[in-house]
Amino acid sequence: MSRVLITGAVGNIGTALVRRLANDGSFEIRAADQDPAPSWMSELGAETLQVDLRDYAEAARATKGCSHVIHLAAIVGGIGNFNQLPYTLTETNNALCGALCRAAIDEGVDRFVYMSSSMVYERAQVFPTPEDYLPDCPAPLSAYGFQKLTGEMYTRSAHEEFGLPFTICRPGNAFGPGELAGNEPGISHVVPDLIAKVLGGQMPLEIFGSGNQTRSLTHLDDVAAGIVAAATSPAGLNEDFNIAGKEELTVTEIARIVWEECGRDPDQFRLRHVDSFRVDVPRRYLSTEKARRLLGWEPRISVRDGIEQMVEWTRSQIGVASSPEGTMARGPKPPPATVAGQESPR
Repeated sequence: MSRVLITGAVGNIGTALVRRLANDGSFEIRAADQDPAPSWMSELGAETLQVDLRDYAEAARATKGCSHVIHLAAIVGGIGNFNQLPYTLTETNNALCGALCRAAIDEGVDRFVYMSSSMVYERAQVFPTPEDYLPDCPAPLSAYGFQKLTGEMYTRSAHEEFGLPFTICRPGNAFGPGELAGNEPGISHVVPDLIAKVLGGQMPLEIFGSGNQTRSLTHLDDVAAGIVAAATSPAGLNEDFNIAGKEELTVTEIARIVWEECGRDPDQFRLRHVDSFRVDVPRRYLSTEKARRLLGWEPRISVRDGIEQMVEWTRSQIGVASSPEGTMARGPKPPPATVAGQESPR
């Protein structure tokens, strides 16, 4: 049986992908992350490694014996991370991509799957944005978007010079159970940030900017299914794919869904607009026609259903009074930025 290395396996997309592949049973799984893996991964049969993959020797050790590498590991977070940690995320993410590309070349893997980002299209003027628009799309202004585009260049260059077989996936705004909001607004992704505010009784609900910014929220399970389809299909070889949700929603519309799924009175929904950050993409809406046509992949989980899952999971993790106006109990919070495998919905 072939073995797949998943980097950033402890992140939200990583955990969804481990579950997906474990259920499929088509690969032996090696799950690597700088953070310790949860015990359930070993119980599902995955080999787990706690390792710093910026070190080439460690990246080579993790890659050895693997036919496939799915590279998710990166510094991620909400819009605050993009603006507050530009050098840190650029340095770290480039080091990760460089070490793993080289290890994949040296090991002669059958497929290197690079997790890019819809942020490479942050200055797009064509919607829904197709993959073949990228050469004409203005370069990203954010360090995060530019670094993700740089990672694509690492991947394509490794193919051009050394013949590395690759697939590039650009997820939409990934969301789903598994992430608690951080203490500082804008550091977390938009949906857990909004859920924390609503469950905490905030009224009016604070959002960044006008609320007219649009996003294509994509459930983690749909993202995982898209990655597997792209990584294993012959049609995915040396191709790039948008893996995104069907619904283009404004941040205001997303906030209203969160409000309602948290059990708040729809008639009391009010927003307070606060200044956004220097980089806040006004519109993000990806075409997924190529993935549908070549891979047979389409998103299946609606935004409302996914947010309902997230609210239920969040209540179970941090404890919230049963009434909609109940206050949020103190609970564990994730660090502002982690070397993990989750794409940002901000």
